[in-house]
Amino acid sequence: MLSLPNEDADKFQRLGVGSVTALSLIAPTSFEDRRLSYELTNNISCVLDATVENVVRTPKTLKITFFAHNLDCVIEGTIFYPKPYMIHQFPKHERAFFSGKAQWELGKWTIIHPVKISAVGSLVSIYKTPLRADVMRRLIEKYITVENLIAEGLPENISHELYGIHFPDLPKPMGDSQMHALKFSELFEYMRRLRLKRRYHKTSYRASGDVKKWMKTLPFELTDDQKNAISEIEHDLRGENAARRMIVGDVGSGKTMVILASVVLMYPYRSILMAPTTILAAQLYEEAQKFLPHLRIALVTNATKKSPLEEFDFIIGTHALLHRSLPEAGLVMVDEQHRFGTAQRHALTRLTDNDTSPHYLQFSATPIPRTQAMIDSAHIDVSLIVQTPFTKNIDTCLIDKSYFPKLLEHIRSEISQDHQVLIVYPLVEQSESINYQSIDEARGYWEKNFESVYVTHGKDRDKEAVLMAFRESGNILLATTVVEVGISLPRLSTVVIVGAERLGLSTLHQLRGRVSRTGLQGYCYLYTNKSGKNERLESFSRCMSGFEIAALDLKFRSSGDLLEGSIQSGKKFRFADIAEDEAIVREVKNWLDKN
Repeated sequence: MLSLPNEDADKFQRLGVGSVTALSLIAPTSFEDRRLSYELTNNISCVLDATVENVVRTPKTLKITFFAHNLDCVIEGTIFYPKPYMIHQFPKHERAFFSGKAQWELGKWTIIHPVKISAVGSLVSIYKTPLRADVMRRLIEKYITVENLIAEGLPENISHELYGIHFPDLPKPMGDSQMHALKFSELFEYMRRLRLKRRYHKTSYRASGDVKKWMKTLPFELTDDQKNAISEIEHDLRGENAARRMIVGDVGSGKTMVILASVVLMYPYRSILMAPTTILAAQLYEEAQKFLPHLRIALVTNATKKSPLEEFDFIIGTHALLHRSLPEAGLVMVDEQHRFGTAQRHALTRLTDNDTSPHYLQFSATPIPRTQAMIDSAHIDVSLIVQTPFTKNIDTCLIDKSYFPKLLEHIRSEISQDHQVLIVYPLVEQSESINYQSIDEARGYWEKNFESVYVTHGKDRDKEAVLMAFRESGNILLATTVVEVGISLPRLSTVVIVGAERLGLSTLHQLRGRVSRTGLQGYCYLYTNKSGKNERLESFSRCMSGFEIAALDLKFRSSGDLLEGSIQSGKKFRFADIAEDEAIVREVKNWLDKN
């Protein structure tokens, strides 16, 4: 990074840039041709090498008579409503360079609003910025050099292309190589800043568990993606720096086994896992007891007594862990990390009684595109679990009001087979702004026509108890997106999503992922009142992979900003499109890794 004088640092701040690379990404909006003119074109700017022969001021104009040496003729310049200082730009008999718009009127050429310019012979870039045009130009000329760009870490070819954008030989549209340079540089600057935010902490907790021996005891074979994630985690946990890794897996991809493998690797050091709900924590506790019989495992929720936890090898809990005194741990994990705030996640690592940093793994069931994973990996290591242990068989279709009788027939058929149905409504109470029934409006119909109908939503304090009761004995569950992540419902075969066009594709995928968890034939109905073709929902209905859906989602709406945390919708990058530019993202990542 260049060391900037105070006055330039202030200009960089006003432009919102912190490096020469970022400055170079403020591309010119147009160019002014400062080459001497040897012919005039109506309404086109021209450049004169001229001597001022006469100046006449009237109340509304300033008229200057020039002898243009480059055109070998006399030509008149006119400034309308001149400011007092302008007359001093045109001392009689001075020879200088002047620029203005040529105009053919009444059989002669005039120059409208001529201005004195310091030099000729090149194109001058025009920028739209908070800085005055001449100040911005001087800043660009001072800092945008091939040497400065290379010094900031950009490849030489990219640096030359960026320089050419600001200092072109000819006025021409931007070419493919220049657009590639802008995309590369924008991604480079973003990922480089992410890397600078990353912190490495030494740890004294080095994994020594035999995970391969444990994997052989399992009654099933793990997928290649699960094995790869475990291998990457093993490499982290055996290192001298505390691991910071995010494991992203699709719905039903088997993240739980990766969590348990991490515990095995860390043993005899203690592991702690925080889950977002009591139901999820209890499910993980049951799985841990089944597959880690040799370990002492504790479950911590708001309902459990506050007894000492030192005797346990693996502590699983909800956010109740944040209110407990936790013993020393070598590994801290957070499941469904997006359900917790950043402060909560950090609080967990601080609560443990550690002299050095524990390893930290976070798990997410919200798939992200490969391009996003490559970008995120500048800040935190990322493992993707794309494969699922078995292929889900879920039919997805768009329906409207006319399909309702068939939907009722389907629901009755599924209930008769001891299967369960989930109906997701967009809101709890009636709203004039949303053209769909709420849970409160709809529940009377379902409770009148069906038995064992359960109802819950995000504000329901008893939602976890309702979900548990429904799992055991319910037929139909009416809910909001509260069930997007969480409880395993082995008998759930059908989900109906009301107002599906109002939800993001990743949310739709999470809801669809509630069904067919145990190999049942599944059904997902996307109910909409909107008439006409819906490309977004139709694309979703043809796609089952969460990672492909995440890439689709990028085409319809952009993701949030990792650095600023401010842009939650709308485009993150001006030039790069991470839905389309995977090859450039990979190119930038490889360059950063090598350098």
